Amino acid sequence: MEIKHGFTKLKPMEFENWISTIRVGRTILKIQQHHTYIPNYSHFNGTNHFERQLAMKQYHIVQNGWQDIGQHFTIFPDGSILTGRSLEKSPACITNQNAHSICIENFGNFDSNGDKMTDSQKESILIVTAALCKRFNLPVDSNSIVYHHWFRLDNGLRTNGGVNTKSCPGTAFFGGNKVVDFEQEFKPLVIEQLNGILPKTDVESVLRFVCVTASKLNVRSMPNATGSIVKERPSLSMGAILRVYEIQDGWYKISSSQSHWIYGKYTKEVKRAEVKTSTLNVRTGPDVKFEKQYSLQKGEIVFVFEENNGWFKIGLEDKWVSGKYLKF
Repeated sequence: MEIKHGFTKLKPMEFENWISTIRVGRTILKIQQHHTYIPNYSHFNGTNHFERQLAMKQYHIVQNGWQDIGQHFTIFPDGSILTGRSLEKSPACITNQNAHSICIENFGNFDSNGDKMTDSQKESILIVTAALCKRFNLPVDSNSIVYHHWFRLDNGLRTNGGVNTKSCPGTAFFGGNKVVDFEQEFKPLVIEQLNGILPKTDVESVLRFVCVTASKLNVRSMPNATGSIVKERPSLSMGAILRVYEIQDGWYKISSSQSHWIYGKYTKEVKRAEVKTSTLNVRTGPDVKFEKQYSLQKGEIVFVFEENNGWFKIGLEDKWVSGKYLKF
């Protein structure tokens, strides 16, 4: 393990150990798979991991106007993994699909006429994806693991490929970038990496879900204002969805195993729901007359903030869906 420029470089086995112990407050529902396209293998010399990661961060901040590097992890041709954006922050990778997501950028151009992925990188991608599914109790399916190619660039509408989409993570990424390629080529390898033991959700042990409403919310070691701030956990950001396992005098315990508490005054309770129709449109207001923003697939999880005449708001901003297509 090596640290430089604020990034940590890990080998695949180190990553498995690291991710199993790290504490993340926000609820994770998706893993995004991308390729960098540029930079590609011609820009990697075997030792310049940190320089390439720093260059991507600078590009994202200066050229794109983002606050930080867009991705949470970059996986390099030699199998090394570099950390990026804080896991407490949503990525900046797929329009309207970043909430509750972790973004993986796989270093290289994996279109059919691009780089031939090394065996070391293939193995690392599978190890990282499986470890994230295990750590965050995610099912191994095409709702939890998504490819950038499946979403329109302008509005994030899920089309599973087609007009106005990138090829990302590459037309040759583990056999292709279509959903059928994921199902036939990538998914079985992730399940194999998990030794066939699929993660189980811990939702049954959760008392409630809440959304952070303060711009910054500290995590404390005790359920009171005098409890010390937990140093190994960064403060939580507005919009983060948290699991609550215990409640004491208005304080919420957000870890099932550690004494990590937040003050409930700075949160809003939300309801967890599952999409029960094949495609559910997300609109800018609580009626079919409002503009469609993007769509959700059957089995996707959303969090409901408020109700208006049978319509449910699923974000801090105006994102509404019809309640008759949700299962609570």
